[in-house]
Amino acid sequence: MIPRSAPPIPAGTPARPLPPGACDTHIHMLGSDAEFPPYEGRVEGPAEGLGFVDYLAAYRAQAGALGIERTVVVQSILYGTDNAVTLRAVEALGRDAARAVVLVPDGAGAETLDPLAAAGAVGVRLNYVHGGVLGWDGVEAMAPLLAERGMHVQMLAMAERHIAELAPRIAALPVPVVLDHMAWPDVAAGVDAPGFRALCRLLAEGHAWVKLSAPFRLAAAPFEALDEHVGALLRANPERCLWGSDWPQIMLGGAERCGAGALLDAFDLACPDDATRRMVLCENPARLYGF
Repeated sequence: MIPRSAPPIPAGTPARPLPPGACDTHIHMLGSDAEFPPYEGRVEGPAEGLGFVDYLAAYRAQAGALGIERTVVVQSILYGTDNAVTLRAVEALGRDAARAVVLVPDGAGAETLDPLAAAGAVGVRLNYVHGGVLGWDGVEAMAPLLAERGMHVQMLAMAERHIAELAPRIAALPVPVVLDHMAWPDVAAGVDAPGFRALCRLLAEGHAWVKLSAPFRLAAAPFEALDEHVGALLRANPERCLWGSDWPQIMLGGAERCGAGALLDAFDLACPDDATRRMVLCENPARLYGF
């Protein structure tokens, strides 16, 4: 039997109010199996007894508690390349306030990308950690089509396993590349590890963006162990950093979930000043996602 994720947890309230236009650049939307047929290769399902309207209400409650005004909904592998739940969430949240990052297979062409872009998709996701339906060769082949549509590539990868090897290919792509979850660094290896240094160089040279998201997957709360990594990424290029809650925090692999208010507080402690905070939370996502 496929395990079920736990219901969403309350966000809590961050210690400091967010600036106007703040964006959560990384959430997933779920619904019941009856509403949205799940992907055969999934390893988890939505919480028992919750449907789309329940998840949507729970996310709206989190956004209200945090002061989030804009959202990027990222397609979960739980639904494969059927992006219906993600696009429905964008429509429900409002096309002026929400964007989608979708899953497409290798070889996807204009006939696949055009209707997705018209429905609010601004990027496609490549998952190097859990596998999926799109590979790096497929991304390179698709990149010219993505560029024509103003779309980008979002990638889940591990810094010490993937980034140094892929860095030249990332830099050569004609579209932005956004790396999830700080590129999943080896925290114990520190900020001087080769893969993490390669990530910082990509940021510094303007070849990549990074999401300062999901610290609970990398370290124990309250996440001081990640302060050096967050600081290094912000020093490398604060104009290429984004923030996301990873709501509703699924496929945990043993990690403990954390309320998004506490995640914002942890970011605040590692962020050097208010101008950088506003850049990460508001200005950068507005630029990348076209808000």
